Amino acid sequence: VAWHEALAETRAPGPHTAGPDDLALLPYTSGTTGLPKGCRHPHRTVLHNVVAAAIWSGAHGERVSLSTLPLYHVAGMLAGMHSPIYVGATCVLLPRWDRDAAARLIPQYQVSYWSCISTMLIDFLDNPALDPAALASLDFIGGGGAPMPAAVAERLRDRFGLTYGEGYGLTETMGATNRNPREKPKLQCLGIPFIGTDVRIVDPDTGEPLPPGQTGEIVVHGPQLFDGYWRNDAATAECFMTLDGRRYFRTGDLGHVDDEGYFFLTDRLKRMINASGFKVWPAEVEATLHRHPAIREACVVRAKDAYRGETVKAYVVRSERHTEPVTEQAIIEWARTQLAAYKCPRLVEFVEALPKSSAGKLMWRELQEKEDAQSAAMTSR
Repeated sequence: VAWHEALAETRAPGPHTAGPDDLALLPYTSGTTGLPKGCRHPHRTVLHNVVAAAIWSGAHGERVSLSTLPLYHVAGMLAGMHSPIYVGATCVLLPRWDRDAAARLIPQYQVSYWSCISTMLIDFLDNPALDPAALASLDFIGGGGAPMPAAVAERLRDRFGLTYGEGYGLTETMGATNRNPREKPKLQCLGIPFIGTDVRIVDPDTGEPLPPGQTGEIVVHGPQLFDGYWRNDAATAECFMTLDGRRYFRTGDLGHVDDEGYFFLTDRLKRMINASGFKVWPAEVEATLHRHPAIREACVVRAKDAYRGETVKAYVVRSERHTEPVTEQAIIEWARTQLAAYKCPRLVEFVEALPKSSAGKLMWRELQEKEDAQSAAMTSR
């Protein structure tokens, strides 16, 4: 139906009946099994972070925001759409990332606020045609999803006088649980707890709170916490814990807090690969690779990548039943037809066998340690 035809019907909308506890969004994330899980977010959890983000950043109707993150991602949805609409700001939408287009749009529309991920900024600053005057209108640039390399943040500060404001959050928390205060940000830091949010560091085995400086699991309590996973009670029960009589979400990330209350990410409890801010779970990629007729077994690990931070590498054992020759590049190209682009292996290495325990369990850590050692050796050269 054409839009003008729908308007010509002159029908009035029905009464508004949705309440704070009614389901508003069902964004999907990947779980520990590698299968996607829907996060049940009612209106109250979404609206909290919409309003809190506007307050935290000092948003107002005169702000001009550049939206470069995908709107299906909770960070892009909040920073690129909901919060600007909430305060009546101008939102400049870039439907597909293009560093040249971004460099034109910022001065053209006098953009003052830009929420982006580190890979976008790395690409943006690497543009030899970039004129420093292109960023003159910006008074804030920041984001989350993936750690910002210190060298890039320092280049941004030294060349353009801007400090990248990092934050931290998950799909289950509708975006931010931590953000750096604009008045006193720290580089390569998750920031302090967001408005109305309590963030703790606990022993991942006992759940006991840990003091500043000690590494443990990051757990979160706050009004932005989702209600649970869609039709997955077992996963919902597993991801929550009780502390001091309140429900906390277990992020699965390891970190520590300093004496000033700033949180830092140090490692991950599980095998998650963080490729340009997108979470990739090896089990899902492995399950897909096993569908290839030339592959008998596959094990996926993270590999260092200068641009994406981390990327996907697959160790593959050829199938003896498949007699036709197959190359690493052929596997990569096939995977691109089966998986989202950010999940596809960028590296494939054929091996005779995968390491296994006496019980036949795949010893993926051995391959991960091998890959880490190879990356360290390359870096030291």
